Amino acid sequence: MAQGSSSSRQDILNKLADRGEGVVGKLSDMPAAQRLLDAGVQLKGRVDDMQKKMRGLDALERRVNALEKKVDELSRSSRTAPKRTTAKRTTAKRSTTAAKKKTT
Repeated sequence: MAQGSSSSRQDILNKLADRGEGVVGKLSDMPAAQRLLDAGVQLKGRVDDMQKKMRGLDALERRVNALEKKVDELSRSSRTAPKRTTAKRTTAKRSTTAAKKKTT
């Protein structure tokens, strides 16, 4: 009985294989199926390109995060650092020799 079920499975698989070959042959003759296949191949290429670009975005995102941290640190340090104030310098008038002569 085990041998009989094994041979019937082989027959079913052979029938499916034959029908599958027939269907594939018919699909290759249909222009709409060819366009569908071409669109699928084109879609695969576009998805691959998009994945490459997305991997590049991960690196850019890491760089942006690092720069944001640096900006935050710099803005915090500028808030906490005392501001330098420059005192106004007064310039003393120089006495010239001509001025000295007038007073003497």
